[in-house]
Order: sequence, then structure tokens, then C-alpha cells
Amino acid sequence: MAKLKYETARFESSYGTIEQLPEPTTPEVSFVGRSNVGKSSLLNKLIGRKSLAKVSSQPGKTANINFFDVDGVRFVDLPGYGFAKVSRAEKQRWADLIGGYFDSERSFNLVVSLVDIRHDAQQLDRDMLGFLVESELPFVVALTKADKLSRSKQNQQRASLARQFGLDPQQMLVTSSETGQGIAELRSLIEDACL
Repeated sequence: MAKLKYETARFESSYGTIEQLPEPTTPEVSFVGRSNVGKSSLLNKLIGRKSLAKVSSQPGKTANINFFDVDGVRFVDLPGYGFAKVSRAEKQRWADLIGGYFDSERSFNLVVSLVDIRHDAQQLDRDMLGFLVESELPFVVALTKADKLSRSKQNQQRASLARQFGLDPQQMLVTSSETGQGIAELRSLIEDACL
């Protein structure tokens, strides 16, 4: 099984409009989730770097689509949706960016959809997962912030969220960017999808 060299990860570029996006020339793994779900933290844990993806105490800081090159695979960090206190026009721009990205002809090897394990299914997450299922895009749900719950509570929540989303619990991975839980499994899924 081929492995990605995560230590080679580098920030490639950031785009604020769909027209600017580079041609898809390599496998792509995209990361989507609510503004406060811990996307940047998970990305950093995944590539073993403290601050390649900018982590902010203010949710909704990722306002553009950020591309990272990881050993010839593009990791695509999409703007967080939902929570952020920004203008309606800015929220619309983010929605257009996310929608435009998924509407373009790209190599969607895997979409990692991040959901906070501590909460019941939110409508925006339902919408995103419904879209991924409908579009027949390969995806995995990364349940974030698992370190905040006990192991038994994690398993309960995973089963409960799977029911609420109408998904197989096998499509859900319990992760923590604090403890590294689930990171090796997520890397394997990414490698299976891309290599």
C-alpha cells in the first residue's frame, strides 16, 4: 500500500472566486464542514504540522478555497459554512464558492465532511451530506472533537448521528486533532482513494 509523504505538505494557493481555480491535474481530497468544526486543526494534525492551515479562535476565518499540495495530492480546504458572523453577501460568496467547486469538473477522489461529534445533526450538515449522497461523490464523515467525550459516549454519538443522517456508521470516523484519534484511519482512507 503506497503511503503519502505528509511531511512534504505545502500551501499552494488561495482563491476567492471559482474562475480563479486551477485546472484539476492531480487527485483531490476536499474538506468541508461548519465554520467552528475544527477543520484547520484536523488538516494540520493530518499533515503533522502545527500551522500550515491557519487555525483561528474566530470561526469562519477560511473565507477562500485553500489548496495544499501533499506529495502530489491536492488537499482542498473549503470555506466553513453556517456559524460565522459575516455579512449575508459574504455568506453568499462562500456558498457560491463551495457550490461552484463541486459543480466544476474535478477529480473528487474523496470528500471529508467534518461534523462535531458533540451535537445532534444540524440542518446544514444534513444538507451537505444529502448533497454528497445525491451527487454520488465518495465521502467519509469525520466526527471531530472526540476528545471532549468518553469512549462509550463517542460510540453512542456515532451511532446516533449515523441514524440521524441516514448513513452507515462505517461511513463515520471518530477523530480528534488533540489526541490524534482516527488520524491514521483517515490517512488510510485518503491513500486508498488517491493512490
